[in-house]
Amino acid sequence: MTIVKFGGSSVGTPAAIRQVYAIVTGGEYRGRVRTVVVSAFSGVTDTLIGAGRKAAVGDVGCREDVEALRKRHLDAAAELLDADKADAGRLTAYINGMFDDLERILGGVEAIRELSPRTLDLVMSAGERLSAKIVAVYFAARGTEAEYLDSRLVVKTDAAFGKARWLPAETGAAVGEYFARHTALQIAAGFIGEAADGSTTTLGRGGSDFTAAILAAVLGAESVEIWTDVDGILSADPRLVQNAFRMDEISYTEALELSHFGAKVIYPPTVRPALEKDIPILIRNTFNPDGKGTWIKKDAAPSLYPIRGLSSLSNVSLLRLQGSGMAGVAGFASRFFSALARRSISVILITQASSEYSICVAVEPAEVYAAAAAAIEEFDREIASGGLEPPSIENACSIIAAVGLRMKSTPGIAGAVFYALGRNGVNIKAIAQGSSETNISAVIARQDEVKALNAIHEAFFLSGTKSVNLFLVGAGLIGSTLLEQISAQREILKERYKIRVNLAGVANSRRMIFDITGIAPEKTRVLLENGEPFDLDGFIVRMKAMNLPNACFCDCTASDTVAAAYASILESAIPVVTPNKRANSGGYAYYQKINGYSRDRGIPYLYEVTVCAGLPVISILRDLHLAGDKVRRIEAVLSGTLSFIFNNFDGTKPFSALVREGKAKGYTEPDPRDDLNAKDAARKALILARECGEHLELSDVDIEPILPEHCLSAPNVDAFFAALETCDADFERRRAAAKKKGAALRYVAVIENGTASLKMREEPPESPFRSLVDADNIVVITTDRYHTLPMVIKGPGAGAAVTASAVFADIVRTARTLV
Repeated sequence: MTIVKFGGSSVGTPAAIRQVYAIVTGGEYRGRVRTVVVSAFSGVTDTLIGAGRKAAVGDVGCREDVEALRKRHLDAAAELLDADKADAGRLTAYINGMFDDLERILGGVEAIRELSPRTLDLVMSAGERLSAKIVAVYFAARGTEAEYLDSRLVVKTDAAFGKARWLPAETGAAVGEYFARHTALQIAAGFIGEAADGSTTTLGRGGSDFTAAILAAVLGAESVEIWTDVDGILSADPRLVQNAFRMDEISYTEALELSHFGAKVIYPPTVRPALEKDIPILIRNTFNPDGKGTWIKKDAAPSLYPIRGLSSLSNVSLLRLQGSGMAGVAGFASRFFSALARRSISVILITQASSEYSICVAVEPAEVYAAAAAAIEEFDREIASGGLEPPSIENACSIIAAVGLRMKSTPGIAGAVFYALGRNGVNIKAIAQGSSETNISAVIARQDEVKALNAIHEAFFLSGTKSVNLFLVGAGLIGSTLLEQISAQREILKERYKIRVNLAGVANSRRMIFDITGIAPEKTRVLLENGEPFDLDGFIVRMKAMNLPNACFCDCTASDTVAAAYASILESAIPVVTPNKRANSGGYAYYQKINGYSRDRGIPYLYEVTVCAGLPVISILRDLHLAGDKVRRIEAVLSGTLSFIFNNFDGTKPFSALVREGKAKGYTEPDPRDDLNAKDAARKALILARECGEHLELSDVDIEPILPEHCLSAPNVDAFFAALETCDADFERRRAAAKKKGAALRYVAVIENGTASLKMREEPPESPFRSLVDADNIVVITTDRYHTLPMVIKGPGAGAAVTASAVFADIVRTARTLV
């Protein structure tokens, strides 16, 4: 024998009720189902509560609410039944009679301006009584022997209106007597019961599940099946965690823990009657009847993962008591909880410091101020004497819970949970873990709930897959090339390396677009044309407000303004990846601030590309430092533009012609003076010096001018080239003089003894700088350990493809910090 229950969405429309009939009378269940428990139509209970509250304040809108519900139920009955049949007429009379009674009750509430818990329970009960009657009449009209069961006849409770407790002995007797006389299929109204004085009670929100479990326990059913609008119990709430997946089975204990902390597929007390009788519960989807669902049973198979699932309570308040007068005082906690109990305040979570200096509880927001008043009343003398501080309240909190029986035998679960939260900038306000080690709970800010759930879910469930939610500012040459590379590589990253790059926001200098589900990189150019106007502050505010886990901000501009925002972004626990040199070559204090914040908080700030594009110069310097080596000297050609010009300055072409050629090939900026003034190379040299521990400013870098002043001050690019041609003879004389010595000219940066400089040098044939070709960069590092033969790093130091590739690598590298 099986007891089945259908939730509000499963009976919310005539089409859904037809589906219920098909399920119950189908081959799988024919002859097995003894009772069908139904909830009110979806949304009806909330409307009834609202109508009652409106009536209590004299709001005549309650009458419109009742009439809307009357019409909805009459329309459903009319669609399900033939109007000319007697059962249709009787059902219509029943529905009208119910709503006439409801109007009289609300009229009384409106007259006395009071809605007592007893009256509210009676009002709320109308939803289930109506839906069960409609379903029962429809079943009978289709030829099934079925009866409507007003559950008040069989479910006996105490008089705790709103959260009534069932009375097993009385309920057992009533059920036995009733079912002995009624052999037809029973369509029972869930959620409701009856107190000893005949008053209507309710079992609490979600209590229809409880009704099904009670009947199953009393009747000795083989199983309870709860049909709802999801495919079973998922690893997390699918409305909050996109990658949540169905679990085949879980234990009673795990179900209790998950439901206590917000899993809404089942109601917390539901599993208790079943647990006591070892009755398994199956959760299935009315709208996907072929789905397997999830079993809740005593001997559930172990989870494949260290935790079974995640759950959350979206809105709780914290009440904290602390003070030196608590430490070592016997009975303090007992007094506190007794004070709360006297006011019928339910405590959701408890945590106490081992020092006994503080105790913290999580309660419903509606009860937190009453809880504070109870604490003040109980400890008035301690507060007055200063031994105890007045209770503090923190609202807008959420509780997240990781649940699983395997947690007890698997080390490191708590560490992984807290690392996932910390890595994503989620601050933990309170922590609780039971001695059974099946639950780790944390109280966090409500605004971080979704991010926290996704971060933990990814850490435990996605088979090693790590996501990066990318926000890109700058869709010019480097940015657009980066988008092309992401588009080409993202499936390979996902399949082979378990890394998923989700482009959540993109901006160019004019427009910006956002999509939490992901933007196709190859479509960004077109999508940006219709985007909203770009505003950097607005972009950052939106990025923070989206509050996505594992976010990453990428700056592919050369903007000082964007660079100035890095500190704010890092403080929000969002990693920054950039080829923009402005932040690291700006003021030393800012460089120190953002790097220090990244280091101290473990939030990646990656800027490998700021020096020598894709060459791993900065990472090697850091590795040398970590290994205890000391950098004594760095010599480098850091400009691809200058490298190209001097590598090809062999006397076959004038200096000015080589500059023109470099511009034509895209090696220089549109105005070549932006390269030939050596400021860009100086910024790179400064970054390297700072990476070696030098506290230098850009003004400290000694730059030997390449061009005379009259070239630099020319009014436009054409005038510049005209002025540069007049200098060709001087450049040729200097080249020829170097050649007589067997040397060649190179423009080299030198970092040594706390200084940084850029100078034109005559390099002998054996110099590593003579091996350069085209626009190569080279960095020669002399250290305590690399002193006889210095370390040489050489390769392309410019170009959109290699630069974007290195940026892409840094973005992917942020995923490694998620482990």
